[in-house]
Amino acid sequence: MPVATPRLYRFIWPLVTLVLLCTTLYLIFYTRGQDATMVALHNERNTLTNELASTTAAVLLERDTASTTIHELSSRLSLTEEELSVIEDDLHDEKNRNEDFEDQIKEISGTVGILDKLSKTDEELLQKYSKVYFLNENYIPSDIKPIDSTYVLAGRKSQFFHGDALPYLEEMIEDAADDDITLKVLSAYRSFNEQAQLKGAYTQTYGSGANTFSADQGYSEHQLGTTLDLSDPVTAGTYVTFKNTTAYKWMQANAYKHGFILSYPEANRFYVFEPWHWRFVGTGLATDLHKAGDSYYDWEQRKIDTYLVSIFD
Repeated sequence: MPVATPRLYRFIWPLVTLVLLCTTLYLIFYTRGQDATMVALHNERNTLTNELASTTAAVLLERDTASTTIHELSSRLSLTEEELSVIEDDLHDEKNRNEDFEDQIKEISGTVGILDKLSKTDEELLQKYSKVYFLNENYIPSDIKPIDSTYVLAGRKSQFFHGDALPYLEEMIEDAADDDITLKVLSAYRSFNEQAQLKGAYTQTYGSGANTFSADQGYSEHQLGTTLDLSDPVTAGTYVTFKNTTAYKWMQANAYKHGFILSYPEANRFYVFEPWHWRFVGTGLATDLHKAGDSYYDWEQRKIDTYLVSIFD
């Protein structure tokens, strides 16, 4: 192996030195670069950590704020429900008061209406006159109208009836006709003087016996204009034999539906049995009397008077 010469060393050492220097510089710059990178990474980490901390804090703050808001809303909502409950109770109480007030108004209005109706209704129409109450010579029903001649027995003079009760009479006669029953009016309204003349004629013929079947003037229901004598064309008069007819049986079963009652049934304490004598008292009173199986004169006057307001209803 050849031995290096001193001249060769002169070239090797500078070369080695240069290599070492370059290596050293590279290491220095590389290390510095690495340090710089590390520093940058460290700084970036710190930045991210700070940002994360800040974000976390913000999120926590927002959560706490939201929680507080939710709590406040819940509290306010709860308070609102309580307030609504109170308001509902107040409204309910007010509604009840208004309904009570309306009921009072209706009751007052109804009472006023009834009183007004009573003031316009003839109070004599439900009074008992047969030997009980007296109807003076000046009394004339407020509304008297003629009965259609087709409803009056042939050969009889014109007859009159209370205008408000006349539709009930006509309807009753028509309903009877629908059942093949013929009813005819013999006598209806009679004035005080007419009753006096009739009673006088009966008295001349029958003496005191006339009192058993004919009322004195002022005590006759006929003067009210709501009472009439009915018969059928065969009987054709005020005869007790009318009680044996189908017409009378029909009246017994149906007259109350039209507001008519038999004033003097068998065994009454005023007059002989008069199957022909019918009085209009209104459907309410007639129906209740029929249901009870009572006659008109069985009831007290004060009880009968309660039906006056509805006599023409």
